[in-house]
Amino acid sequence: MTHLLEVAGVSKAFGGNQVLSSVSFNVVKGEILGLLGPNGSGKSTLLNTISGFTRPDGGSITFNGRPIARMASHRIIQTGIARTFQLPVMPEKMSVMEVVMAAGTRQHGLINGLLGLASGRKAEQEDKARASELLDTLLLTKVKDLPAAALSGGQKKLLGIACALMGNPALLMLDEPMAGVHPQLRQELVETLVRLSQQGISLLVIEHDMHFINTLCQRCIVLDRGQIVASCRPDELAENQQVLDAYLGRSTATLQEAV
Repeated sequence: MTHLLEVAGVSKAFGGNQVLSSVSFNVVKGEILGLLGPNGSGKSTLLNTISGFTRPDGGSITFNGRPIARMASHRIIQTGIARTFQLPVMPEKMSVMEVVMAAGTRQHGLINGLLGLASGRKAEQEDKARASELLDTLLLTKVKDLPAAALSGGQKKLLGIACALMGNPALLMLDEPMAGVHPQLRQELVETLVRLSQQGISLLVIEHDMHFINTLCQRCIVLDRGQIVASCRPDELAENQQVLDAYLGRSTATLQEAV
């Protein structure tokens, strides 16, 4: 089985705080992998090292057979990796549609998009069609003309996903996509992410909502104090003693509330 993403022995410390310790795992094409762990276990730092926002102290990260651990974040995006953030910040003077358009790869990212450096009228029309499709898929069409900063927290999460998908990534990494999303939108979001997986996009998802994890993910890895303590199916989590210990020794009955 060919691995799309290979993380091998990745470590990261901030001062005397060892956040990641020799972390190794892989993601295959089309897989939906959950990344779990208590607060402070190193989940967001791991996403930051993969996406180039933080440089690892040791280990290797390979994407599509290409080493990326020392690449700048914008170069990593160009290889086919996109991500969302736990607390997305949106421009105050741009509409929802403008933000998605500016994220198009033909506009070479947000800054060039703001400067209007499009690659021709045809490309701009294609980007607009793609943006409209994504906004419709993520139930944001009704707010497409509103200022992006005026959206609710959950809508900003959905907008962040739309922006990430504008580049047609091979790997999409989501940092707590369900946090702040209205309950009525959650099932639609699950169905959207499943469709992306069926189209061949791999997903790496940080999430605390266990119902979401059980519904969406085929496999989970669990971090505790910067180390992987489990790699298993979601339905095996509650029976894994290392996972239970990671969540402060809580019982099986309360594991779903813990994570």
